[in-house]
Amino acid sequence: MANPAHAAPGEHAPHAGHGAPSQSWLMSWVMTSDHKRIGILYGLSALFFFVLGGIEALVIRTQLAAPGQHIVDAATYNALFTMHGTTMIFLGVMPMSASFFNYLIPLQIGARDVIFPRLNAFSFWLFLIGAIVLNVPFILTPFVDMRVIPDGGWFGYATLTEKAYTPGASIDFWICGLQILGVASMAAGFNFIVTIFNLRAPGMTLLRMPVFTWMTMVVQFLVVLSFPCITIALVLLMFDRLFGTHFYLPEGGGDPLLWQHLFWLFGHPEVYILILPAMGIVSEVLPTFARKPLFGAPFVIFSGITIGLLGFGVWSHHMFTTGLGAAADASFSVTTMLIAIPTGVKIFNWLATIWGGQIRLTTANLFALGFVCMFTMGGLSGVMHASPPVDLQQQDSYFVVAHFHYVLFGGAVFGLLSGIYYWFPKMNGGFLSESLGRWIFGILFVGFNTTFFPMHIVGAAGMPRRIFTYDAGLGWEIPNLIETVGAFTIAVGVLLFIIDLLRSIGRTDGKAGPNPWDASSLEWITESPPKVHNFDITPTVYSDRPVWEKNHGPGPGYALAAVDEHIHIPPPSLRPLMLAMGVGMFFISWLTAGQFFMFGAGMSIVALGAILYSSFSWFLEPGH
Repeated sequence: MANPAHAAPGEHAPHAGHGAPSQSWLMSWVMTSDHKRIGILYGLSALFFFVLGGIEALVIRTQLAAPGQHIVDAATYNALFTMHGTTMIFLGVMPMSASFFNYLIPLQIGARDVIFPRLNAFSFWLFLIGAIVLNVPFILTPFVDMRVIPDGGWFGYATLTEKAYTPGASIDFWICGLQILGVASMAAGFNFIVTIFNLRAPGMTLLRMPVFTWMTMVVQFLVVLSFPCITIALVLLMFDRLFGTHFYLPEGGGDPLLWQHLFWLFGHPEVYILILPAMGIVSEVLPTFARKPLFGAPFVIFSGITIGLLGFGVWSHHMFTTGLGAAADASFSVTTMLIAIPTGVKIFNWLATIWGGQIRLTTANLFALGFVCMFTMGGLSGVMHASPPVDLQQQDSYFVVAHFHYVLFGGAVFGLLSGIYYWFPKMNGGFLSESLGRWIFGILFVGFNTTFFPMHIVGAAGMPRRIFTYDAGLGWEIPNLIETVGAFTIAVGVLLFIIDLLRSIGRTDGKAGPNPWDASSLEWITESPPKVHNFDITPTVYSDRPVWEKNHGPGPGYALAAVDEHIHIPPPSLRPLMLAMGVGMFFISWLTAGQFFMFGAGMSIVALGAILYSSFSWFLEPGH
């Protein structure tokens, strides 16, 4: 590729904004709008909160290791499992997926950045502010009289979360944090949808897009269509708590089931928001290390779309125990069974891909294969709950805890770890340790199954969810002790992974090269790590596997031709951070009786005006 300092005729070197000499190292990251750096910021933030959520889980498992323990009291336990669930879903798995979206999507579609780079930076900083608001109560608790750590469950069921039953500020922090995270997620969702539809390289039709890009697009539609549901639910709950309305209070004419409908109308698409990115990652990793194209790739794509569509029609299988009636139960039972079909299609295609392939058992491939195994187990136990009589028996037992951890940890987390090992050479220029990585996979695989498989047993034996202790003699002692040992085994695996990651980050020796795995999509034609502007020359695509065809035939795959184009990269700016702070302050004002309302609104308007002015002034320059 051409060096941008010696660009081809008609080309222009990109703006030297990212990492300009006048900036400090820290400010270059704070002010960046480079999608790759924002992806790294998402990933590091997600890893931090994943560890925090894991520590909360270890305390929970230590409390339940033996009957009758009082390592923590009931109130602290409620706060721990509330924050564990909230943290892992909204601050761990979702932002880790967003890390891959940000880093990879422009590279995979042959673009130089997302279509709205500063909106992208804004969405990250707003996410971080929301995450801080959710976790501020941990800091405040020692200094205030009332308990302020959210303790109403990550699902926030009314009427438990009403002011009369949770009188402190804990649920207010929870509501505020989730509202901020919702705005951040929707901003990112619209950004990626517009980017994928408008910035694809010439010749890249929709069916030539990588499967990971397709799953990303489905996820963004799920985000922008489902997050308004939880936003409405949170606004109504906030009005109940702050202004004395009665949306969820039966004594005032409200209906607590309204919360469940709104929450699960968001909550079940949310499951696919968490798992579809991992499905996309696995659909990239397995073909690469089997040396075969993905079997039936169009079916994998359309099954992902089908999962997204059907995901909006199954929410009330979470409510079979609420007495909706035979007609509603039958309807949601059928749709829940139907959604297993496109999921089964994906599993079949993954197995057909590796069948007869020249399989290389790299760490990335091991985690991908582990994903297929664990997600299949979680899916099978999920299909069981499509039957209302079975669900009535198991709904509030540890059997369901086992089910959703097999989907979200054995599925989503294993898939994301596969992606980290797969794309780390592209992001860093060097490799994570393959020998240590295999040990990490083995420890996590054993620890995961040791932790969560016995939960099926104790759940079937009647152990309910959300209890902070239990009596001896119920037959739950040994499985719970095994689960706790497994949880600490997972902690060892995560610790080794962090050590390997920290050890490898500084080794940007370039030994990986552009395409160390001989993969097939466009990100592998760039340097490792890529330049700020990704591509000196925008590639023209002729295949859904352009790099393979370019290197091995039979077609041209892709072509690079000198064209007259201007490479524009937005300069560094504090405006996205200022806008995020203004929007965050606007939401936080609800916790402080409106004290920061005008300041937050004014700060948001000024920062947004500055962003729009700089964008339009560049657009109106001659030649643009």
